Amino acid sequence: MRVHTETEKCVAAGVCVLAAPEVFDQDDDGLVVVLDDSPPSEQREVVLDAAARCPAAVIRLDEDA
Repeated sequence: MRVHTETEKCVAAGVCVLAAPEVFDQDDDGLVVVLDDSPPSEQREVVLDAAARCPAAVIRLDEDA
């Protein structure tokens, strides 16, 4: 899985960090920062949860081919 974000559309809610703190963080303005754009399979469910909960829908996940 590859994680992509549209930081410019982020509303700084921080839900992604709460759901998947090993994959997401926030910068000084509260905007999403991807810590691991190719997280291990063990993180799959929490990353999917983070993407589903994002109020601005800025997290996109691409499955590895």
